[in-house]
Amino acid sequence: FLGTWVKKIALGLFPIVSWLPAYRFREWILSDIVSGINTGLVAVLQGLAFALLVNVPPGYGLYAAFFPVLVYFIFGTSRHISVGPFPVLSLMVGGAVVRLVPDDSAGNGTSTNISAINEERVLVAASVTFLSGVFQLLLGILQFGFIVIYLSQSLISGFTTAAAIHVVVSQLKFMLQLPVPGFNKPFGIIYTLESVFSQITKTNIADLVTSIVVLLIVFVVKEMNDRYKAKLPTPIPIELLVTVLAALISYFINFEEKFNVAVVGKLEEGFQAPVAPDVGVLRKCIGDSISIAIVGFAVAFSVAKVYSIKHDYPVDGNQELIAFGLSNIVGGSFKGFASSTALSRSGVQESTGGKTQIAGLISAVIVLIVILAIGFLLAPLQKSVLASLALGNLKGMLMQFKEVGILWRKDKYDCVIWVVTFLAAIFLGLDIGLATAVAFQLLTVVIRSQIPSCTVLANVGRSNIYRNKKDYTDIYEPEGVKIFRCSSPIFFANIEFFREKLITAVGFNPLRVLRKRNKALRKIRKMLKKGELQVTPTLKEFVRINIDIYIAGAHEGFLDKLERCAFFDEEIKPSMFFLTIHDAVLHILLKKDIASSPKLKLAEEKGSSNDCIITLSNGLRSRESTVRLLSPVVALQP
Repeated sequence: FLGTWVKKIALGLFPIVSWLPAYRFREWILSDIVSGINTGLVAVLQGLAFALLVNVPPGYGLYAAFFPVLVYFIFGTSRHISVGPFPVLSLMVGGAVVRLVPDDSAGNGTSTNISAINEERVLVAASVTFLSGVFQLLLGILQFGFIVIYLSQSLISGFTTAAAIHVVVSQLKFMLQLPVPGFNKPFGIIYTLESVFSQITKTNIADLVTSIVVLLIVFVVKEMNDRYKAKLPTPIPIELLVTVLAALISYFINFEEKFNVAVVGKLEEGFQAPVAPDVGVLRKCIGDSISIAIVGFAVAFSVAKVYSIKHDYPVDGNQELIAFGLSNIVGGSFKGFASSTALSRSGVQESTGGKTQIAGLISAVIVLIVILAIGFLLAPLQKSVLASLALGNLKGMLMQFKEVGILWRKDKYDCVIWVVTFLAAIFLGLDIGLATAVAFQLLTVVIRSQIPSCTVLANVGRSNIYRNKKDYTDIYEPEGVKIFRCSSPIFFANIEFFREKLITAVGFNPLRVLRKRNKALRKIRKMLKKGELQVTPTLKEFVRINIDIYIAGAHEGFLDKLERCAFFDEEIKPSMFFLTIHDAVLHILLKKDIASSPKLKLAEEKGSSNDCIITLSNGLRSRESTVRLLSPVVALQP
């Protein structure tokens, strides 16, 4: 037993042990090599570009594109995602960096001072990354992978769209080469735009023209890749082509001296010694690290889930937390910044034939070659080119604006969540905006359960399907039957709302009918006592109101649990509950046939009856709620 338990733990903690021995070398190795080379080239360029979002020298983006891939290769469960820098996370890390190490805090722009600021910023970015990795690792160990369910798709979409807008604004200073300070505070985006436009006359025309040309080329070619992806054997590596061409032109024309453009400069060859995180920084960036940990995991797990469904294999949320936690701990220790996955880079890895994380390992080798041998070739590359490449990868996130109209037609709550998340992240900043969005989403959960969606259903196409009667024309409603659906559990907070909606759907208030009936009974008793009225069988029919209640959506285990809890009594009986709506309707129709047939008519005439079927999507929360719901109706029974 102990050996089995240890083996299970080892296979869970080290997924590579299970998939690597089963690797189909002859079938997959060529595809993984091709995919790894393409992905590695994209990773190099995105690492350099996203380092600008972190406000650290571009070379440190290569560390963020290298170390996390190696760790995820061992501990990750997805076969297709490409681990490394992600623009939203890079921007969030950059926010913490600018807050703790402002631009030119000493008041002078000497190279020595700039170098000191860069060193401080690298340490802050590494410390924030390390702490976010610790949080992810702890959440994974404690089996908190389910936290991703609290970040709905509409929230993630609104948040990443707002982050894309922040990325665009943050890159304006590189595209225009303006000295714009960082504003990591509420309404910081407005202050940034104000600073940009107040200096717009100082724009470096060479950088502006380069940025526009690069953006146009990248957008056009990426559109061609999307449109003709079925015909192209592999996507055109436009980022690589543009980078090589721009570096060559800048080198031979000497853009740096002639036009005073900002260039990448010399990249440090090799690796630096690992560093311990700064304790002072850790204390000041706990909130940032938590936000980065959650967003990074949510985005990566969402992408991993898409590919796992497409290629039919499982991914483990808790193990993914552990894998990304260790990736960020190692990456932060070697002066990298937070990693997750970029949808565009993962798309390259999967679409070019990647089968397993062997492709990821090959991409890390490409990054390694750049770090150790050929990084110097990128020295003359303009920073405005990297900024344009960063913006070129935002098309997918910016196109999420289209989802607003779809969400409005599909679910207005989700649409409101999208808009609130977007506005909060835009104006309050990504960290405060995310917290605000999560709080608002939880509030909508309370509102949805307290004010649930209630509809009247009808039979569609004379089948066993029942849908909202407002949405269809070919419907059938059995005479005397109302089918009422509630999309939320019934409990103390929404019982009154539920009763009001039920009364509206039925068409009359049973309490009001009951009061009138009792008033009529009292008057009849007085008339009988005075001898003004005689008792006849028809008088009985006048005072009776016969309404039967049935509840659909209750399975056998649910009824057994209710019975063990002494839920039923003389008024609430198991015969009221049915598994499906159609079962309840068939029971009602059969009962009406028996009542109307001379051969099957009961000994005692029951009279005409009305029936109400209540269908609950999530069951009942308490007996008290059910009794309060049914008591005024059950009281009308003869």
